[in-house]
Amino acid sequence: MTTATIIDGKEASARLKDCVAKAVADLKAKHGLVPGLATVLVGEDPASQVYVASKQKTAHALGMNSIQHNLPAATSEADLLNLLRSLNPDPAINGILVQLPVPKHIDTIKVITTTAVAKDVDGLHPESAGRLMSGRAALVSCTPMGCLMLIKDVLADLTGLHAVVVGRSNLVGKPVAHLLLNENCTVTIAHSRTRDLAAICRTADILVAAVGRKEMIRGDWIKPGATVIDVGINRVPAAGGKNKLYGDVNFAEASAVAGAITPVPGGVGLMTVACLMVNTLKACVTQNGITDVALPMRLPPRV
Repeated sequence: MTTATIIDGKEASARLKDCVAKAVADLKAKHGLVPGLATVLVGEDPASQVYVASKQKTAHALGMNSIQHNLPAATSEADLLNLLRSLNPDPAINGILVQLPVPKHIDTIKVITTTAVAKDVDGLHPESAGRLMSGRAALVSCTPMGCLMLIKDVLADLTGLHAVVVGRSNLVGKPVAHLLLNENCTVTIAHSRTRDLAAICRTADILVAAVGRKEMIRGDWIKPGATVIDVGINRVPAAGGKNKLYGDVNFAEASAVAGAITPVPGGVGLMTVACLMVNTLKACVTQNGITDVALPMRLPPRV
């Protein structure tokens, strides 16, 4: 039986995108500027194609310019890096996103570090990560940003709360831990090899699951009333040749214990694209030294 409040990612992302659209219109009216996003897709991975198409569609819907570079899977590392070097100085492009993963013959680290840090709307550049760790302004990875926005939409004040992050990836686990630390949480980073992981999870007022294992976190791992953010996207073949999505949390069990919980699908994933739009807007404003356009850094109140 579900007793937890279901955190609706579709509704939350709609609120955020509405704020971005208004800010984009304000930017254009005041300064004649339109944020520009360049997406780069190498290869024809079906999931990546869907993700990139969603990002393109959302950018256009919010009034931004969006340019897509679709490259064959055989594209050399040198050619991809040269494309990034051509996009870096382009004043019409404020954000650059290379859809990961790239083919195995291309060094992901070289791709990330070749992208100009000021246009790194994925928040993966080492300088972006370093600025976040030191508490300085930075473009933050979109999924962790979305997680924090959802948490703050549920909890008015995070000060002193114990947050447990299960997962230590550079993409989600580490940045979301630093974001929560910057909100004055007491943060524990755990992972699949943590001893007595269940006991540690039970101490969490805020539990962020980003370990990449289907329903690893069970209902009796959840502290009653905790806020649970499930970042997991685990695809399992289902009838009819389609994949069924599962989170890292056993939703049926956890939702009977938690105070609030994100579903999979319909939770964090929808916020990721909306936060990419926030980063593209922020990059444009920062690059042009603009201070009179409001940036939506948290979810607006429900109307």
